[in-house]
Amino acid sequence: MTCMKSGSWLLFLVAAILSGTEALAQQYTNLLNNRSLAQWMLPDGADIQQGWTFDADGSLHLSGKGNNILTREEFGDFDLWFEYRISDKGNSGIKYRVAKYGNQWLGLEYQIQDDAAFPKMAAEHYTASVYDLFDTSSPILQRNYKDPAAWGVGRVIVQRHRIRHWMNGNLIIDEQDDSARFAEAIQNSKFRGQENFGRNQQGRLMLTDHGSEVWYRNVYIRRLDGKPLVP
Repeated sequence: MTCMKSGSWLLFLVAAILSGTEALAQQYTNLLNNRSLAQWMLPDGADIQQGWTFDADGSLHLSGKGNNILTREEFGDFDLWFEYRISDKGNSGIKYRVAKYGNQWLGLEYQIQDDAAFPKMAAEHYTASVYDLFDTSSPILQRNYKDPAAWGVGRVIVQRHRIRHWMNGNLIIDEQDDSARFAEAIQNSKFRGQENFGRNQQGRLMLTDHGSEVWYRNVYIRRLDGKPLVP
């Protein structure tokens, strides 16, 4: 993979997929293909009827109460790219390795919110954090997240035990799910007591509804099961 900044690389990926001429395009699945939510479902397995709709520009827009939505398929190792935009004082996120715990769907989360609106929040709740587990309180984050109304580019790679988050081309999170540090973070979080939380090797993706308007577009995923490690 090249060393392009995330935004440029994502545009290249989209162009490749639209052209249908690049081998790279064949490796990725567009999870919002043809402005359709056919690959997604409500937590009870039902089709999505309200709340999540497509705007004229093709972006998926949560404009009202729409509930969390999950992929119908599960994923093991993967490389996920997406663009996002959050409303003023908004809060959302993309969860992965999502599984059923009792009557709840839980998973690790790439947090998305209007950071500037919550200056006193815990560092592990900033955009691009692993929500409630690992923080993003570095100067890199603040330089690259200036306006919640602007489109941001996120990337998540989960491969074997390694978990990485990027934001606008910068690596923000790099953790190992089999480390003592990971186990300690779970014990100090709201997820303590949830057996094997975050360590399950298969799970769904989830777009969360936290009562805020949020937009997503260009959501592409590539399966990495059995593939060489991505640098």
